[in-house]
Amino acid sequence: MTELHLWLRHEVRSTERRTPLVPSDARRLVEAGATLTVEASPQRIFPIEQYEAAGCAVAPAGSWVAEAPREAVVVGLKELPDEPGALTHRHVYFGHAYKQQPGAPELLRRFAAGGGALLDLEYLVDDQGRRLAAFGYWAGYLGAALAVLQHRGRLTAPLTPTSQQELEEVLRPVAGDEEFTALVVGALGRSGRGARVALRAAGLDPTCWDLDETRNLDRPALLAHDLLVNCVLATSPVPPFVREEDLDDPARRLRTLSDVTCDVGSPLNVLPVYDRVTEWTEPVRRLHKEPPLDLIAIDNLPSLLPEESSTGFSGSLLPLLLEFGTGGPWGRCLERFRQACRELGIEEGEARRV
Repeated sequence: MTELHLWLRHEVRSTERRTPLVPSDARRLVEAGATLTVEASPQRIFPIEQYEAAGCAVAPAGSWVAEAPREAVVVGLKELPDEPGALTHRHVYFGHAYKQQPGAPELLRRFAAGGGALLDLEYLVDDQGRRLAAFGYWAGYLGAALAVLQHRGRLTAPLTPTSQQELEEVLRPVAGDEEFTALVVGALGRSGRGARVALRAAGLDPTCWDLDETRNLDRPALLAHDLLVNCVLATSPVPPFVREEDLDDPARRLRTLSDVTCDVGSPLNVLPVYDRVTEWTEPVRRLHKEPPLDLIAIDNLPSLLPEESSTGFSGSLLPLLLEFGTGGPWGRCLERFRQACRELGIEEGEARRV
């Protein structure tokens, strides 16, 4: 591999337990010739000692700002801290900045100001546009699992990280549980597959919709289900699945809505009936009193199964990091960043030297 310095940063979000790179895969990168610096992080599911044993250098949390060499590639998952105002490095993480989300223009201008670049993991795709590294399966799994627990009155807060085995033990139906219907929209994708697995672990046989069923949406049929798990991430405008006027519909049976996608704030949001996500401390929000409708919309669901989800994601990301460069998937990432900058009137030359 060409000379590569990766800098695995600490996550500023207190509920983020995941990592994009687990120690065993870090070892493979070091053995392949990469330099890997890992910031200490008390919340990361894997302790820093495992990275040290894998041959990584260790740095204090947040030190990338002042200490990471300019050529280093800073790797993370969720949002960056608000400072510095000018971002000089290439950053690999989920930026959520290309679909007019709140704060997106300000983030992209921070990169332009420092000559850095966003290599957004959501846009790390093959030449057919398929995602190459994703947490979707576990997001769908957890979105469905939490919805079932809420619908059965067994969801407790605050949420805490667990394991798949422990979660499935509480998902199993018990005597006295009422039967109900569940619908997964986007059932054929990664998230939809995870949602279906969780619902079946809970003893349910969900209705499964995908493109064919949503192309000409049967909204009354959708609202006739008791529980809905949305796994659709729209890339072009589509009619919303649930509208404000649907909340007042007395015929609505839908009582629990789990939005795995959490595309809140985007004009492409297929569930424009809420304006902010829910949190681990308060995972459920009542959207409507009568007939009742409860919402779960947590935007880092896989962090509730941090070891399983990190291991799967890291395994997908590793071969891409081993081939890191300006072509292929990484080149497509960079071009998508430059396109977003051009849409804001930022000159390409400002948007990095890569």
